[in-house]
Amino acid sequence: MADSNRPYFLWDYDLTETDVRRILHGPNEFDRRWLLARILEHARFEDVWKYTTLKQIKGIYPQLKLRKPIQRAWDLALKVWQ
Repeated sequence: MADSNRPYFLWDYDLTETDVRRILHGPNEFDRRWLLARILEHARFEDVWKYTTLKQIKGIYPQLKLRKPIQRAWDLALKVWQ
């Protein structure tokens, strides 16, 4: 049975919604980059905004490691939203 507090895009990690928010707003940049990339790659578009903002994405985006198709999509989106 899946943990109802575990975000669906973290099916393979034992992290809760609280953990996700703590990491995204915490001091560990490596973990923040990993988690934000995970959200951009695996969360539904409308759910991305439940966890982050456009400002936060723009601030860390150059350091994110994304799969190429996802990166191209976000590159285009960020260009349009400039």
